Amino acid sequence: MQITSAWRSRGRVVVDPKHYAVEETLKNGTAVTIRAARPGDGDKIREAFRNLEAETIYTRFFGYKTEVTDAELARITGSDFDQDVALLVTVGSNGTETVIGGASCFATDAAAPDRSAEIAFTVEEDYQGLGITSSLLRHLVRIARDKGLHRLEADVLARNLPMLSVFRRSGLPMTLRHENDTVHVTLSLLPLAE
Repeated sequence: MQITSAWRSRGRVVVDPKHYAVEETLKNGTAVTIRAARPGDGDKIREAFRNLEAETIYTRFFGYKTEVTDAELARITGSDFDQDVALLVTVGSNGTETVIGGASCFATDAAAPDRSAEIAFTVEEDYQGLGITSSLLRHLVRIARDKGLHRLEADVLARNLPMLSVFRRSGLPMTLRHENDTVHVTLSLLPLAE
């Protein structure tokens, strides 16, 4: 794993989230880049969304929709990486770069002393099951801890067992609250008491 835009602070590597870029290899050997979403990524994100199957869209948005709204796109491509973080997973490079997944981490109450953020993930069907979501979660956790967040939260359809499994395997203390066909997941980012 290669991380760009990093510096040292108090003996640990700190990553500049706005320029976050990590090269990784998926379980099937495919090389991908996990990087910060940028203002110029709008067309790539729209194209990725158009290529998603209806079930993937329903699982992510709890409903069917045909496109990413301008407001959603602005929130993703305009993330300030202080309160809001958006990461993309891409294959290819430069002119041939294709978005195959993404994750967002949006702070819910920046003024609260125990700050939290809502997280969400989307991965194109041909790349599901290859470790992308687990990797994205690890990167979001690193960034969220650097930003002083105390917990990450997500609403997941109860039938979305792969996503719930990613959260269980994260190694983070987790609480679940079932609400009809949805599970509210809370992941603690605080150090475990010794």
